[in-house]
Amino acid sequence: MVLTAVEDLKSEAGREAATDVASGMRLGLGTGSTAAYFLRHLGARLASGELTDVVGVPTSVRTEKAARRLGIPLGTLSELAPLDLTVDGADEVDPKLNLIKGLGGALLREKMVAQASDRFVVVVDDAKLVRRLGELAPVPVEVVPFEFDSHWRWLQALGADPQLRRNESGDVFVTDNGLLIIDCRFVKGIDDPQELENRLMHRAGVVDSGLFPGLADEVVVAGGGGVYRMSAGEG
Repeated sequence: MVLTAVEDLKSEAGREAATDVASGMRLGLGTGSTAAYFLRHLGARLASGELTDVVGVPTSVRTEKAARRLGIPLGTLSELAPLDLTVDGADEVDPKLNLIKGLGGALLREKMVAQASDRFVVVVDDAKLVRRLGELAPVPVEVVPFEFDSHWRWLQALGADPQLRRNESGDVFVTDNGLLIIDCRFVKGIDDPQELENRLMHRAGVVDSGLFPGLADEVVVAGGGGVYRMSAGEG
């Protein structure tokens, strides 16, 4: 497979994160294009015998299928938590390692698995680094289908431009949990990700949001100058 420059960066970030895995670990397996490269490198280490006795918890049906193809043993949170390490991608990362995730639609399961982990490592290419969240990506908000459009005015009052997510065929996007996603774009960015997360999570009908404030321990970044790591507290 011939990789584009961006895909090559994602592959390098995934390869670097896979070096954090040791035999015997219980892992959270993220969802998305960069996390997919981590899975490939992890699967290769298992297939070669370099790693043994590793088991993972997938964050989506897509990741579960990919892990099974790659020969990565799987379990559940109830069986394996607390996890030693979760590796996942992100759609935006700010200097404090606050994240926006969920453009792939797996934000609820991703957050559950990240919160159940002793260490949460994020892999991105450097295009995902922003000065403050909301500069590039909308905040996905996962909601129950009942009266989902009743949230519009409330979200607008928070400064959001809400749009119901649809798939490529134009049908309403439904998550693995049977829920809907409202993508909320904040054109001026987000001043306080934790405050916004708190307000979203107190709204009846909102199940979770794609804001991940204060969860990441380290971010593996791949850019033109190579691969480097950002740790919590450095920003």
